[in-house]
Amino acid sequence: YSFSQEFKPPNIIMMIGDGMGLSQISSGMYSNNNYTSFERSQHVGLIKTHSFDNLVTDSAAAGTAMSSGVKTYNRVVGLDEKFSPVNTILEICRDKGYMTAIIATSTIVHATPASYYSKVKSRYEYDEIASQLSKSNINFFIGGGEKFFNDRSDKRNLINEMNDYFFANSLESFKKMNSNKIGFLTSYDDPIGKHEGRKPSLEDLVQMTVEKLKSFNKPFFLLVEGSQIDWGGHDNDSEHMISEMLEFDRTIDKVFDFADYDRNTTVVITADHETGGVAIIDGNLEDSKVVNKYVSEDHTASMVPVFSFGPYSSLFSGVYDNTEIFDKLEAIINK
Repeated sequence: YSFSQEFKPPNIIMMIGDGMGLSQISSGMYSNNNYTSFERSQHVGLIKTHSFDNLVTDSAAAGTAMSSGVKTYNRVVGLDEKFSPVNTILEICRDKGYMTAIIATSTIVHATPASYYSKVKSRYEYDEIASQLSKSNINFFIGGGEKFFNDRSDKRNLINEMNDYFFANSLESFKKMNSNKIGFLTSYDDPIGKHEGRKPSLEDLVQMTVEKLKSFNKPFFLLVEGSQIDWGGHDNDSEHMISEMLEFDRTIDKVFDFADYDRNTTVVITADHETGGVAIIDGNLEDSKVVNKYVSEDHTASMVPVFSFGPYSSLFSGVYDNTEIFDKLEAIINK
C-alpha cells in the first residue's frame, strides 16, 4: 500500500426518512419482528434540526441545511438567510464529474428533494422548482408530480423541452433504458401511500438506480427520500407511518448490501425532523404490534438520529448541527 496511489472518491448514498424520529424507527422495528436494518450501521450520531428562525424546522429549511450547510428560514429552499443561493452537495458532486440521482416517494418537486437542486423563496413554487430541475443535469430522477412538468399554468411542457432525457413510464421501461439521463415521473400528483398499494416499491427503484449508476464507472451521489413517513405522522396515522417506515427499512437493507459488496460507498441515513411527537405506549412483541400516541399534527424539535456505513462513516458519529452533514460530505469528496 503506498500513500501516493490515487484517491478513489467514494460513492455517496444519502437517505432521508422525512419525519423519522426514534419512535418512528422503533415502531417500524417492533412491527418487524424486533429487527431493523439500522442494526447494520457502523456509526450512529444525533443532529439538531432547528432552522434559522424557528426551533421547529420544516423540510425546506432542514433539507437546505443538510444539502448546503446553511441555516435558513422555514419554507425557503436552497437560499441562505440573506436569500443568496447556496451550492448543494449534489451540485458539487455533479461538477466534479459524479453521476447524480434523486428518488422520492413524494413528488420530485417536494421540499426535501428540491433542496438538492433548486433555489426558491417558497417551497410551494412547484412549477418553478420543476423548471429548475429540468436544467439541473441530474442523471436520474424518480418521483411523483408529472403535472408540474406538463400541466403547468405557463403552458410549457418541460418533458418536451428536456430533449436530452428519456422518460420512463414503468419500472420495466426504466430498467431497459441505457441512457445516462432518465426521468421517471411515477404519478400525476402525489404518489399514494404504501398502505394504499404504491408501486413500484422504493427498494426496487433504488436497487435498479444503483445498478445503473454503477454501470458508468464513475463515482455517484444518490439521494433517497422516504417522504411519506412524515405524512403518516402529520395525519397521526400509524398504519401509513409504519408501512412507509418498513419500506424505507427494506430499502436501507438493499443499500447496505450494495455498500458492503462495493467497499467504496459511504451511506448516511437521517431525518430532516421528527413529525407527530409520537410515542409507543403499548404493543406486543410476539405479534409485532405497537400502539402509538401522538402529541402533535406537526413537526417537533427533537434531535434525530444519523446512521452511517462505509468509508469515512465515523465522521458522522457524535452530536452536532444538521448543517454539518453537508460539511462532512464535502470533506469526503474533497479528500
